[in-house]
Amino acid sequence: MLKKNNFKIGTLGSLVIATAIGGLATQAMADVKVGALYPLSGGLALLGEESYRGLELAVDQINNNGGVQGETVVLETGDAVDNNQAIGEARRLISRENVKAIFGTYASSRSIAASQVAEMSKVPYFELGAVADDVTDRGLSYVFRTNPTAYNMAETIIDMLVNGISPELGIDPTELRIGIIHEDSNYGSSVAKHQRAFAEEAGLNIVVEEHYPATSVDMSSIVLSLQNREVDVVLQTSYQDDSVLFLRQVNERGYQPKVIVGGGGGYSMMPTADAVGHDVIDGVYDVDFAQYNINPNYAPGIEDFVAAYEGKYGEAPRSGHSLINYAGALELLRAIDEGNGFSADEIVEAVMAMDVHQGETAAGIGIKIGENNQNERAIMMGMQWQDGELVTVYPEEASVAEMRINQ
Repeated sequence: MLKKNNFKIGTLGSLVIATAIGGLATQAMADVKVGALYPLSGGLALLGEESYRGLELAVDQINNNGGVQGETVVLETGDAVDNNQAIGEARRLISRENVKAIFGTYASSRSIAASQVAEMSKVPYFELGAVADDVTDRGLSYVFRTNPTAYNMAETIIDMLVNGISPELGIDPTELRIGIIHEDSNYGSSVAKHQRAFAEEAGLNIVVEEHYPATSVDMSSIVLSLQNREVDVVLQTSYQDDSVLFLRQVNERGYQPKVIVGGGGGYSMMPTADAVGHDVIDGVYDVDFAQYNINPNYAPGIEDFVAAYEGKYGEAPRSGHSLINYAGALELLRAIDEGNGFSADEIVEAVMAMDVHQGETAAGIGIKIGENNQNERAIMMGMQWQDGELVTVYPEEASVAEMRINQ
């Protein structure tokens, strides 16, 4: 059940941001239930919970601005610890809790499994954080995604490498020896597929491509392969545990590629930097959802969001997953508030009318639902670990720091 708080409201640009100050919120006239389906236990729990927190903050804010169509939004939570449980929890939320929509889910495989249940039941399913192509490439009518995708991630990685990192290195990008490694679920495989396509289009030289289970406990053979083939640029798409494992074993072996670019997951998290050591991760790049060191002119409301997060949870945000879930959920709830009811088709009609431009949300994304119910204004950002912080370095209009080349 959603924890309700009183909020002091502050306005920044076109956004109204709520920060918790304690007490009980004004009760709306009735409740409307929505599902919150995330991996809240198991191996993906950390980012699952972080994603859930973003949704929770959006619901807090919308409720303290009068709710949705005059009703208080109540979150009914489900734990998508694996694909089978994601399916079971989606069924429970729909049939037993009678939710009007489901929000989630961070992990692509869980999202793909659970959203199929929602589609068959004609219940809107709003994906706020999973990036695999198949989430929205199945021609479904009730499944929508607000966050950027594997395609966007790969596009930004190659663009940043060609137009940002390579000039800083002083090396023609076609002369760099590139290795692509990735965990082998829908997530990693989707990003790697697009990386390969964008790299080939740019005339880049891919000399190694390897995949592995995210549960791997030894990546020394992959590190050795990269080192033996004299890979200059490593592109890794990973979750947290495999990010930590790879960076540790790269350091242990003394392998020093010119550039490491992470694709989201663990590369965006302070616990990863703490686990491998800030001296090890310093200089490593990352492409992911917007993080917190971003130009506030490009992400209006980011500072107030961080304040609201710290006020509610007693700690700083651990990853941009909370931010991207917050930004998507808040705009979806606002759109539904502008609608005319809570039937599936009424919700879909309200969501299809969304028209939010880039640079108008705390995550910098815009929202306009396009082909396959995918947000066509979603974007990724390029970051770099510098002096113990993950700072935005690409594109220029969103950046707060210059790229640093460690050679």
